Amino acid sequence: MKTEKKLGIWMDHSTANLMEFTSDPIDIKPIESAFNHDPKADASGGSENEMHNKEQHNEAGYYKKLGTIIKEYNEVVLFGPTNAKVELFNLLKADHAYAGIKFEIMPSDKMTDNQQHAFVRAHFSRNQL
Repeated sequence: MKTEKKLGIWMDHSTANLMEFTSDPIDIKPIESAFNHDPKADASGGSENEMHNKEQHNEAGYYKKLGTIIKEYNEVVLFGPTNAKVELFNLLKADHAYAGIKFEIMPSDKMTDNQQHAFVRAHFSRNQL
């Protein structure tokens, strides 16, 4: 029997907290986006178009890093306060390499680490029934 690997990802556009669902205490592995939107940097002479291109490039790298990790799992729940989870899902569903992975997207507010753990544990425990 194949072992089911399950992953919860709380994310926004700057940070993703990855939590593997196991019987052990859940550990959070943070992944940071390389893009840091600093209004002072905008005023440093870069055009708005250059800033937008830089943001898109960094965001693509962030999503690619997450996608590489997600390939190792059978089930993934994406949750968080922004539309970053939907953007990531739309990017991944277009790639056939992710076709065998069950995805769920859930809205949530900002959460503490303990709230994120509880969310992942509750989500995957409910789905085991």
